[in-house]
Amino acid sequence: MLSAVKKKTYLKRVYFMKKIALIGSTGSIGKQVLNVVRNNPDKFSVASLAAGNNLTLFTEQVKEFKPLVATAIKCPNEKLPDGTEYCFGETAFKDAIISEADVVVVALVGFSGIIAVKEAIDKGLNIALANKESIVAGGELIMPAVKKSGITLAPIDSEHSAVWQALGFNFDTPFKKIILTASGGALRDYDAERLKTVTFKEALSHPNWNMGSKITVDCATLINKGLEVIEAKWLYNTSFDKIDVVIHRESIIHSMVEFNDNAIIAQLGYPSMETPISLALSYPERLKGDVESVDFVSLKKLSFEAPDVKRFPCFSLAVEAGKKGGLYPAVLIGADDAAVKLFSEGKIGYCDIYTAISGALDKFSGGKINSFDDITEAAEFARRYVESKFGV
Repeated sequence: MLSAVKKKTYLKRVYFMKKIALIGSTGSIGKQVLNVVRNNPDKFSVASLAAGNNLTLFTEQVKEFKPLVATAIKCPNEKLPDGTEYCFGETAFKDAIISEADVVVVALVGFSGIIAVKEAIDKGLNIALANKESIVAGGELIMPAVKKSGITLAPIDSEHSAVWQALGFNFDTPFKKIILTASGGALRDYDAERLKTVTFKEALSHPNWNMGSKITVDCATLINKGLEVIEAKWLYNTSFDKIDVVIHRESIIHSMVEFNDNAIIAQLGYPSMETPISLALSYPERLKGDVESVDFVSLKKLSFEAPDVKRFPCFSLAVEAGKKGGLYPAVLIGADDAAVKLFSEGKIGYCDIYTAISGALDKFSGGKINSFDDITEAAEFARRYVESKFGV
């Protein structure tokens, strides 16, 4: 609980500003959120921040932004600045979701994001979401809770930001079809034989985007796009037959929406997370940004092709798990988290990621979602299965 003195000082400091609780401040998205804050000091301030294991950067962020509350998994060895309330531990990020915030940016990687989303909903706080796993696994619970609470959930994923914009920032706008675009990832030109020997470093060589390692590997397997299909189903309250995916190598069109008259609205821009991050924080206002304007003459062409589901079977695996529903998406995410971690450590190969996920889904006996605990247990089942399968 914050003292009355701290609250008074804080309110004076951020009057007329949008106050941000940043959950995942030292990750790729978190660092870019803070850049948006730096570039717009008259519009945003940091009410709280939650970091992971990068304690050096955590300390620098606390010194610069002077949040009311700051949390990390472990406590740094060096002395931390006064004037901030600190909490440490695996779930300490929940203490950074404070009622003084106007919006909670959930930028955690992986399954822990669902805990942060639930906490924000319970406290009636608006959410800017950069964690697709929470909607994929918990959309059945989260979306009704968001609607009931009256809060706003703004997507930060570039694809879903594009759809959101095409719908006029209204999730209830009628449409005929959502068309999600995908770059194809780092391995899009590798043949099936070459994929058998792919290294973690190769999987991280994304042709267009600079992202965190987990999501970059997920792009390389195309499971990330399968997760976005499930996410679209929940965000836009639609069916899977109204969601298409196309490979768009240039990453200029970030996604499209087709309407009943067959007109299509697309959102275009050079690959940068600055636009969707800024928009999730400022909409319906659009802030001036540093992203270069698209030069169509130099582009010359925009290309499209169907996903190769034979070379990248994780895409279909994800979509099928989404169609099964219930706890299968949680198993999908838990297995993927565990498999990608083992791949990053050199303990399994790239193709083993598919084997691990498909095995966990086959082994799972199914079940309905009755609570968030059910989702957590399903994901833990998948993690244990993957680790056991590969002798970890």
